[in-house]
Amino acid sequence: MIQVNNVSLKFGKRVLFEDVNIKFTNGNCYGLIGANGSGKSTFLKLLSGELETTTGEITISKGERISILKQDHYQYDDKRVMDVVIMGNSKLYEIMEEKEKMYAQTEFTEEDGMRLANLEAEFMDLDGWNAEPDAAQLLNNLGIKEEYHYMQMKELPVKLRVKVLLAQSLFGNPDILLLDEPTNSLDLEAIRWLEEFLINFNNTVIIVSHDRHFLNKVCTHIADIDYSKIKLYVGNYDFWYESSELLQKQMKESNKKKEEKIKELQAFIARFSANASKSKQATSRKKMLEKITLDEIIPSSRKYPFIEFKIEKPAGKEILKVENLTKIVDGKKILDKVSFTVLKGDKICLLANDDMAKTILFNILSGKEKYDKGKIEWGKTIIPSYLPQDNNEFFNTDKNIIEWIGQYYDIKDETILRGFLGRMLFSKEDVFKKVNVLSGGEKARCMLSKMMLEQPNFLLLDEPTNHLDLESITSLNKGLCNFDGEIIFTSRDYELNSTVANRVIEIKEDGTIIDREIPYEEYIEKKEK
Repeated sequence: MIQVNNVSLKFGKRVLFEDVNIKFTNGNCYGLIGANGSGKSTFLKLLSGELETTTGEITISKGERISILKQDHYQYDDKRVMDVVIMGNSKLYEIMEEKEKMYAQTEFTEEDGMRLANLEAEFMDLDGWNAEPDAAQLLNNLGIKEEYHYMQMKELPVKLRVKVLLAQSLFGNPDILLLDEPTNSLDLEAIRWLEEFLINFNNTVIIVSHDRHFLNKVCTHIADIDYSKIKLYVGNYDFWYESSELLQKQMKESNKKKEEKIKELQAFIARFSANASKSKQATSRKKMLEKITLDEIIPSSRKYPFIEFKIEKPAGKEILKVENLTKIVDGKKILDKVSFTVLKGDKICLLANDDMAKTILFNILSGKEKYDKGKIEWGKTIIPSYLPQDNNEFFNTDKNIIEWIGQYYDIKDETILRGFLGRMLFSKEDVFKKVNVLSGGEKARCMLSKMMLEQPNFLLLDEPTNHLDLESITSLNKGLCNFDGEIIFTSRDYELNSTVANRVIEIKEDGTIIDREIPYEEYIEKKEK
């Protein structure tokens, strides 16, 4: 159990948290949510002891072990994968290291023998003999094959290193598990496995995630950070969203009725206060008026951008035809005779275990990259727009946001541009920020703004939810559902995939594809069976 008592955290004049009181109890999974910059990751660092509070205290039940998902995979470059996982239980790993050194000694004293006996007893108590099998099982479940288990971390692809760090955090049944964006870089199978692991985990879990479906699956509670406070809700993300929306609606309706009553009482008092025969009634109504208090409705610090893809010219019958598309990289066929036709109304979710295969296909379709063989035919009426996963090349300039967006469109009226950017949450002085210093989320909103102004009838989206907060993802999800054109997209966001896609194309490891003209959820169900 973690008890947070009157905790505040200040950086200079900035107050990040103030008088936070909350209890995280055993057997529950808490989703920690809040707008970008609200302090979700910082709060996890407070809980783990990495940061100290300005005021108040955080207490943890005696003897309980905290495990936190590390973010720096370069930290363990010279360590073996197996060792990195077992390091998740630091006490066990230290015992294993000391044992190894002692057994390597050529001479033993009586004192050494006593120390070794104590180490062996502690090793047994911590289930040390099962450490490697348990670590191997975690790695296998996350899709890391046995051939990697005894390699050094620096020899692994970055995507696998992230999985190793996740296995490290899960290792050894910690009492308290702190996970900051655990689904990042995980494939769909690994995410599904992690969901089941956390559902069956009997200790305390606190998670920061932008994946709405993941939060819905695993969370028993939502801890909402808003205006430097943290409020606890029972239930998953959808329940929190509906409850908070309903509460705001009820308070507004209640205030409306109260305001009507206030006007009615004020009118009576103004009319009859000077009338002797009505003076008692007027006095009575004054007392009633004094008792009426309006509910204080504090607007949330959350802001939802307005994402709407309007079409300049509707598409004709011919959309896109791909025939026998082949692409070879470093002697390997990434795409092998790929053929598919995009039809009117198609919103295609592109899946692949190899991220490079998806990105290469997007780059080819957008004209950014050449292919070796095959044929691509776009319909004559098609106006495609591409959102790449890596957008850094667009921001290598010292232009500010309004100059940057203005270079793509012949819009002379700055007021129009400022109004548009305001709806994308770039308000007032924000539009004069240099684009080369923007955060990942701000750059993503700039790219979406650029796409909307292009008014395309075909969207190509490579991981569009990357760097976006929950509010922006929700707005993007709505915008894609309402889009009247065709889409090819790839995303790890289950909710977005299941609500947008009506067709799934999977790129297999050999570069060929499986084309299923069924919704995403139906595809996943069949795949799991």
